[in-house]
Amino acid sequence: MRKPRTAATKARPVEAAAGDVKAIVAGTHGDPFAILGVQAAGDGFVARCFIPHADTAVAFTLDGSEVGALARRDAAGFFEGRVDIDRRQPLRLRVANTGGAWWVTDPYSFGPVLGPMDDYYIAEGSHLRLFDKLGAHLIEHEGAKGFNFAVWAPNAKRVSVVGEFNDWDGRRHAMRNRKDTGIWEIFIPDVDPGKAYKYEIVGARGVLVPLKADPYATRSELRPATASVTASPSDHAWGDAAHRAHWSGADARREPISIYEVHAGSWQRRDDGTFLSWDELADRLIPYVVETGFTHIEFLPISEHPFDPSWGYQTTGLFAPSARFGEPEGFARFVDGAHRAGIGVILDWVPAHFPVDAHGLALFDGTALYEHADPRQGFHPDWNTAIYNFGRREVVSFLVNNALYWAEKFHVDGLRVDAVASMLYLDYSRKSGEWIPNEQGGRENLEAVRFLQRMNKEIYGRHPGVMTIAEESTSWPKVSQPVHEGGLGFGFKWNMGFMHDTLQYLAREPVHRKHHHNELTFGLLYAFSENFVLPLSHDEVVHGKGTLLSKMAGDDWQKFATLRAYYAFMWGYPGKKLLFMGQEFAQRNEWSEARPLDWGELAHPPHKGVQSLIRDLNGLYRSRPALHARDCEPDGFEWLLADEADTSVYAWLRKAPGESPIAVISNFTPVSRSGYRVPLPAAGAWREVLNTDAADYGGSGVGNAGAVEAQKGGGGAAYAEVTLPPLATIMLELVAK
Repeated sequence: MRKPRTAATKARPVEAAAGDVKAIVAGTHGDPFAILGVQAAGDGFVARCFIPHADTAVAFTLDGSEVGALARRDAAGFFEGRVDIDRRQPLRLRVANTGGAWWVTDPYSFGPVLGPMDDYYIAEGSHLRLFDKLGAHLIEHEGAKGFNFAVWAPNAKRVSVVGEFNDWDGRRHAMRNRKDTGIWEIFIPDVDPGKAYKYEIVGARGVLVPLKADPYATRSELRPATASVTASPSDHAWGDAAHRAHWSGADARREPISIYEVHAGSWQRRDDGTFLSWDELADRLIPYVVETGFTHIEFLPISEHPFDPSWGYQTTGLFAPSARFGEPEGFARFVDGAHRAGIGVILDWVPAHFPVDAHGLALFDGTALYEHADPRQGFHPDWNTAIYNFGRREVVSFLVNNALYWAEKFHVDGLRVDAVASMLYLDYSRKSGEWIPNEQGGRENLEAVRFLQRMNKEIYGRHPGVMTIAEESTSWPKVSQPVHEGGLGFGFKWNMGFMHDTLQYLAREPVHRKHHHNELTFGLLYAFSENFVLPLSHDEVVHGKGTLLSKMAGDDWQKFATLRAYYAFMWGYPGKKLLFMGQEFAQRNEWSEARPLDWGELAHPPHKGVQSLIRDLNGLYRSRPALHARDCEPDGFEWLLADEADTSVYAWLRKAPGESPIAVISNFTPVSRSGYRVPLPAAGAWREVLNTDAADYGGSGVGNAGAVEAQKGGGGAAYAEVTLPPLATIMLELVAK
């Protein structure tokens, strides 16, 4: 015979067991949601709460109806008592002590925020909205406004939110454990935006882990403080629809892309040496980039990081724009302003490693959660950092969601992925015995390959106007080929070989260059094997490497002339362009993140001349499809002179369907050469559209009086007698008839 329902409810006493009370007060209870809040008791309900320092507590419904006084069971602040309600519902508590009274909305009287579909997709590793679910989010829930906190810590015994709103007391807001996914969550009413918080985690062995910042925090404290900060959802009204529509419908390989690489903390600073805010940067940097003709700004990592000299590459807050430059909305305004001015914004993104700072991801729940436990897989010897476990679906989801987050929430135009080579090889910077082969016995990190492929598929599938760019320094095949063709799926790859070979060549005295002619021709053997970006990046102008100007051979005049010739050589070479800040005006001092660029150098004509050249090169590159529309395709390039080693002369043709071709001719000796025969594809007038030896740029003024005339030679081929200025590059464009 079935027992009456009343018999079952009598097993639920009004009073909590003494052991439960003791565990709640001590912060050791395994399931505080089973004790605190509103619980069924007999034929009614009982309310229980833990509020340190309170002497009395009275319960009210959210609409203000008093429903019962609670008795203090423990002097530490544990209260319980019957409440006159007919269903489970959230409660507010009026509590008091000798110092006065205050109100607390009881977080344990609320139900969960995450739902079963979240659990399903999180467990599957396919949730693509984790940045809207995990972390701290301001919401209205069951009639109250507050923040919902959620964090992944599957091996923890307890996780609590601690912050300035609860005296950093880990007993106050112990979270609900969603055991199927390892997610912990709690809705805390009445928490305002702008409040510092962290997670207090008791690890699997019952030992407290150092307080952890929120991996999904969208805002952080300014270093040296390391807490996460509650933030309101962005209310920015975007005005960049036209910019985004253009790029979503464009083939980026055939667009002019000229990137100005910027470290936001040292491009310029305020007079007192402090960082510019995003709004101040927008007022100065965006007009400057427009004036100098670049199409994109690429920022060194702007995610939150504790150590300035890491330049942002040691990030601890992947979802939080650094507090160095103000609130996150400021970055949204910057991107929007850049887009309205026709400038794209690319972020340097670092999934290759993460620092082991105590408040960061390392040993997050007391175990190797985001990293591998074995240092042969989980520790990076080059940077003394941890390495993400790319074989764990939750870690892959974390990183993929972060990539999508920047594209969706901040409308960024691209991600330049740092140190891809270190991700692809298990033996990267390791000796024999210091690494573990893959399941096939090889050195390739197949898990990292699958992660990169998935990241690129999701980015291009959901944000077709966003590009991804790999910094990959080896000959790994098909880096910038589609995943369905066996590639990694990146849009572009940095051409590290171009940077190395050209700088090595130009560091040689001109008299020796004829013996190393192939250093500039070799790159064309593989120039179209990938979709390349030609980088002259921050890595080349720091840590004792000098500046680009200092790398050039010769006296001061020759250094400037060679640098100008080099820039035009690069802008005429197939591939998209990237130049680190300060090099556009030939800064003499090596870059340091601790000080702004030497803007005073622009008062000197040679530096101003280089800046003017960069402006004109960008203008020419953007306005002439022959120079950009076939950057990544072999039919856009044709050698004219490849074997002139004795004179160190190089000449080639850039072309695009239906466009006037442009001949690029470089003379890397300090000798002016007149009547130099250059083969050209057509007879007629060829306008000199660029000459790096022009007096306006600081050159000697040798040139071709604005044009040359090509004539038919033997066999029907055309040629022109051209004057080649010393240490200079010229560009000749066929005049349309």
